[in-house]
Amino acid sequence: MKFTERTTLSDGRLRQVFVRRTGALQFGKSGVAASDITGKINIKASDLEGMGDGETGTLLKALTVPERTIRVGTTSYLSGNLWSALLPEDKPWYKMPKGLTGGFTGTYGQPINVAEPVTLAALLKRSKATGSGYAGKTRVADLWKVSPWLRSSWMDKPSAKAMKASISWKLTVDKAGRPTRLVTTYPLSVPGLGKTGSISVDTRYTGWGGKVTVKAPPADQVTTTFENGEDDISSLELPIGSLAG
Repeated sequence: MKFTERTTLSDGRLRQVFVRRTGALQFGKSGVAASDITGKINIKASDLEGMGDGETGTLLKALTVPERTIRVGTTSYLSGNLWSALLPEDKPWYKMPKGLTGGFTGTYGQPINVAEPVTLAALLKRSKATGSGYAGKTRVADLWKVSPWLRSSWMDKPSAKAMKASISWKLTVDKAGRPTRLVTTYPLSVPGLGKTGSISVDTRYTGWGGKVTVKAPPADQVTTTFENGEDDISSLELPIGSLAG
């Protein structure tokens, strides 16, 4: 299965595309076995002039680069985007056991994975039929509890307040009942992009049943530590709030 996706932010005055993603999922007997996802924040280097220098400036510039995440089982390999500022030139891939499904940009991607049977079943239990599919609402906490994909997609666990927020969703299916489009909407405060406003993720699905093969990158291009010797990004001050307006 393949997908294309657009994440849009709205604060009531301004509506703008924040992230675009494309990807492919490879299925095994128990569900998603591997994935290959590319995300791009909707900014150019020229948009960032005068916004920072030193480490902050370097990270901001890196965020303009597309990010690719290959995930095999639960091991992720990440390259581009902020990783391009942290990794040595000869090791462009960062290996993360029990890693993120879509890297840094995946935090702002689709929170619902319709290819995850347990998640889809839980949503449909409390949904209503529409002319083209189904629609409903779920609390972040309920989705977080049922969905392993979501728990591996967001860089941080939502706050107690964010857990109480609702995600509205609308799923379109084809004549065979296969998902073709999913639109979700939830507060900007959930991923920490603002106190007011909403984030909307529009995902289109194609190629159900098609063959997808995902392989890990060459071992000689992979590292488990950053150029500075650290092995995680928990201490980084990421200037993402300034990019979201």
